[in-house]
Amino acid sequence: MFHFIRLRKYWYIFSLLILIPGIISLGVRGLNLGIDFTGGNLLELDFKQAVSVQEVRSSLADINLERSVIQRSDEDQIIVRTGVLTEAESESLITYLEEQFGLEEVLRNEKVGPTIGQELTQKAILALFAASVLMMLYISWRFEFKQGLAAIAALLHDVLATLGLFSIFYIEINSAFVAAILTILGYSINATIVIFDRVRENLKDAKKGDKLEDVVNTSLWQTLARSINTTLTVMFMLLALYFLGGATLKTFILAMIIGVTSGTYSSIFFASSVWIDLKRRFPGGGSRRRRTADAQV
Repeated sequence: MFHFIRLRKYWYIFSLLILIPGIISLGVRGLNLGIDFTGGNLLELDFKQAVSVQEVRSSLADINLERSVIQRSDEDQIIVRTGVLTEAESESLITYLEEQFGLEEVLRNEKVGPTIGQELTQKAILALFAASVLMMLYISWRFEFKQGLAAIAALLHDVLATLGLFSIFYIEINSAFVAAILTILGYSINATIVIFDRVRENLKDAKKGDKLEDVVNTSLWQTLARSINTTLTVMFMLLALYFLGGATLKTFILAMIIGVTSGTYSSIFFASSVWIDLKRRFPGGGSRRRRTADAQV
């Protein structure tokens, strides 16, 4: 039987090979922040006839405004959010759209400052911190504190992997990206809890002389089919949405694809390995049966 835990040093190396380039890119290059974070211009336009969001997006791509956020507000009305434009550029854009589709009226033409983006960033960081603390408290109560630390380490692994890849490839992020990160945390922690729950049950039935590494490895094999099946069903849905769901969903879906892949990996290969090393470095705690198993490692 393939032993996941005995090869944990290789999983650590593999994780570092993924995370370190991303962390360096985040420090040097940062993230490609979209209009939600940087501010820009907002135009609400009433057209003479119904136009599709895709038609407007394709038209804006022809004048190098493909990064604009476009959404429908009414049957004949479209909201366009662009990067920061001068007054002349804004008027030029309105003239261009009038020539392309025919405008009935410009309902709004105003600048949106980066204050909204700063507030969104602060709330996103606060949400990540609060979610991590609450999850660690829950896992510490349900299992033990070291497993809580291991689970948070796995979550940090998934967040850094997603942020790092977005930074390396300089993919633009928007407010939907924040929602994707929070969703990834929920998916990843659920998969980790399933494995830790199986470890706990197997430790209760462990015989004297059983090694903790072997008990955890058995638990991973027992939950492996569930982890793979869950990931595949989620991935099929995400891939369908990525290719068929339209441009507005791509940032969210791409982040989810990366996060779900990383979350599955970290739950199986990373979280349990970190827990084992924490148990070895800081022995003690847990039930008598668990301490007996630990002593055999």
